[in-house]
Amino acid sequence: MVDGAIARRSLIVGIDIGTQALKAVVLDRDLVLLGKAAVALEARYPRPGWAEQDPGDWERAVGPAVSRALGAAGAGPREIDAVGITGQLDGCIAVDRRGRPMSPCLIWIDRRAELPVDPEGQALLRRVSGINPDPSHLAAKARWLRANGLQGTRGVRFHQPVSYLVSRLTGRHLMDHCLASTTMLYSLAGRTYDQRLLSLFGLEQGELPEIAAAESPAGTVSAAGSGLSGIPEGVPVAVGTGDDFTSPLGAGVTRPGTAACVLGTAEVIGALSEQPCLDPDGLVETHPFPGGGYFVENPGWLAGGAVTWFQQVFGLEGVEALNRLAAQVPAASEGLLFLPALSGAMAPQWVPSARGCFYGLTPGHTTGHFARALLEGCAYAMRDVTSRLEELAVPVESILLMGGGSASPLWAGIRAAVSGRPVYRVPMVDTAPVGAAMLAAVAAGLQPGLEACAARVRRWVGPLTGDPGERELYDSGYRAYRRLFDSLRPMY
Repeated sequence: MVDGAIARRSLIVGIDIGTQALKAVVLDRDLVLLGKAAVALEARYPRPGWAEQDPGDWERAVGPAVSRALGAAGAGPREIDAVGITGQLDGCIAVDRRGRPMSPCLIWIDRRAELPVDPEGQALLRRVSGINPDPSHLAAKARWLRANGLQGTRGVRFHQPVSYLVSRLTGRHLMDHCLASTTMLYSLAGRTYDQRLLSLFGLEQGELPEIAAAESPAGTVSAAGSGLSGIPEGVPVAVGTGDDFTSPLGAGVTRPGTAACVLGTAEVIGALSEQPCLDPDGLVETHPFPGGGYFVENPGWLAGGAVTWFQQVFGLEGVEALNRLAAQVPAASEGLLFLPALSGAMAPQWVPSARGCFYGLTPGHTTGHFARALLEGCAYAMRDVTSRLEELAVPVESILLMGGGSASPLWAGIRAAVSGRPVYRVPMVDTAPVGAAMLAAVAAGLQPGLEACAARVRRWVGPLTGDPGERELYDSGYRAYRRLFDSLRPMY
């Protein structure tokens, strides 16, 4: 090296298409975080039950997010050697033959579509795909788009957000097995789209991206993709996958035994299993996981979203104000209960028409009781899922908290006491783009495999164990929470 010259680093970019922001991280080839940035996004709600985002907003955000993350890392675009993309699941965008959007993205919250399947078809769908028949999944949304504005249109292809952005960067239409398994069109046993399920929704295989491993190369950044992102032409791009999978992956979860609980806008909780595991009650769904095995999960209820709602309604400035109030209240909130079903119940059962509520009010309850009951209600729903995983022989020896809520010792303590399991925390809030970067590192040959990547990023804090006295109070509170849910069933 010439004296005074700066050696070129080998950098990896991870991109996360969220509901509220598009995030980018920059890591070196040893997966050390060097820089990060975010660009705000907005969702639109044109009618009750509808939720959309403009794919163009993602395209306009990716360049600034990557540029700012590189700036934070003190690096330039010529040092990028790999790119990985992750993001929200269950979105649906229709694109034309040239890959340009023909519709807004109907995002994961959107429930405008209907299920065109009878009970027999729904049983087939659950048995073949391992997931619940639900209008939030891509197949129902694609059918709705086809019937509402795309009739007779030829050459249409339906993407999820991750596969859409990969196609815009590389020109190739690919989706990984994990994302494909969320569409209601994928066979767990066959590891491809299932013709019977395609027929249920009036779709054809050619209208969907091809399926490939998340950690395999999708292609390289094209000239158009470079203009869009500022990433040089020829940089390898991984196929990528959804954030339900990259969040635990980016925290170092690659083996069974730990339940990953992501406390984001929605609370997602699941655990790894060596074998596919079909839940006849439908509380949890089964998906392939990057690198092998299966992720058995409940895709979540509004948790962080409920906290944001609470702050707005009760006039609190920031989550720390909520935490201070909640910390002053004894465990189990002196009988006040909260059902976390602001956008439909996902636990203890999937009931889209259910709604959230507080129950047990007395004149002695304060704002702090409401705050603590909200945190406890989300923890009770988590217990619904961990208990179901155990019943299905999916090992849950400990719980790993991720996402913004994991930063709170109060939240972690409640979770430990409610679950009766040791709770660990991840010091990094956003592990999903790190997981995307891990996929990119393997796709570009910068790391030998995902297990080696996980060993580099696994930095857990804990364990925290619950207070035995609180455990007894929470056992009683949990039973009351379940009775409340059942009692309200005629209202749903």
